Amino acid sequence: MKLDTLKYGFDTATMPLDPVADYWAPEVTRALRQQDWAQAEVRSRLDLEAWQAFTQDLPRDPYVNRRWKRMSWLTLDERSDVLDMGPCPMAQGGAFNDAESMADRLRYYEPLAPEFMARPDVKAFVRAWARLWQLRPSEPILMQITGVRGEGMVDPLQGQGIHADGCQALSVMVVSRANVAGAENHLYADKAGTRSLSDTTLAPGDILHLRDDRLFHSVDAITQQDDGAPFERFVIIINSRFVDEFQNRILRRHFPDAILHEPR
Repeated sequence: MKLDTLKYGFDTATMPLDPVADYWAPEVTRALRQQDWAQAEVRSRLDLEAWQAFTQDLPRDPYVNRRWKRMSWLTLDERSDVLDMGPCPMAQGGAFNDAESMADRLRYYEPLAPEFMARPDVKAFVRAWARLWQLRPSEPILMQITGVRGEGMVDPLQGQGIHADGCQALSVMVVSRANVAGAENHLYADKAGTRSLSDTTLAPGDILHLRDDRLFHSVDAITQQDDGAPFERFVIIINSRFVDEFQNRILRRHFPDAILHEPR
């Protein structure tokens, strides 16, 4: 067996020479341009089972009950190599987060596992995502693995309700979904939720892209499908070009050379 097959679980020699160039179908870019959101699948682009393994050692979220999470700040260099920018807290102002446990405070999390970030399919995903949103080198990208597991019922948003994350570019990809009832995603044109745009339930490997500064989103509570077994649902959240001045102020402090989005 080849060395890269042993290390990554698949033969990297069989991957396209430029997996970024055709990562997203043309209709994904077109939908984003026309309606500010698009749904796609990436399970054919990555080893989903290998990604799921990285949900098992996530630390508990110190700010939210019954949630587990890691996050890292990434960027691309001039050669489109994915770089780890180093530590910086997550910061969401009250205008973008209604939950008292999270709004207007600095939140510190353990970084994504180096073994995860070293995977070729992870790097290809980040590069393709940055190209989809036409990010420039040195723009900060926040990438998280986060989710819930347990019994009974849990609100995966922990009180945020219908909200925006305070950025322009936002995507959510379901990594795992087991014994879950609920967790339907909703998109709205207004924060009050009176103008519904889409309702969809994402399966593992499905990804939802949205212009977060133009739309609002929510997800339903999660319950057990089978009461005799626990549930779990973990997602990748990746976003950039922050319009939240609180987050930009913290990014400026930690990464003075980064290119930040300055909303007018």
